[in-house]
Amino acid sequence: MVISQHHSDSAALGRGAEALARRYLEARGLKVVEANKRTKGGELDLVAWDREVLVFVEVKGRSDTRYGRPEEAVDQRKQRRLIQAAGAFLAEMPGPVPVCRFDVVSVDLGQGERGVRHIVDAFRPGD
Repeated sequence: MVISQHHSDSAALGRGAEALARRYLEARGLKVVEANKRTKGGELDLVAWDREVLVFVEVKGRSDTRYGRPEEAVDQRKQRRLIQAAGAFLAEMPGPVPVCRFDVVSVDLGQGERGVRHIVDAFRPGD
């Protein structure tokens, strides 16, 4: 299989954005318990605990804003996929379902840590 240069570049950008997002969240007290978790419903970038709240985090990074801000890519279609993946994740968890929320971490890769924006409770199922 041939991987295009564009695909390998965007995969590297994604890994860089996720690493920045993880450091950012952990510095603010969240405990990341999963990264790139594949479920029957799809993939979750990061899953973390914010005290007693289980947080499903979508990370979006861009090297420039020519196509808009990174968080703008988390449209309704993407939100539905994340909700489906989170549901599958929760179905595999033992015990009662915890309080959950969906956050988006937007990373402007050209700015490093200064370019990280954390959107808490970015969307809810049924929005």
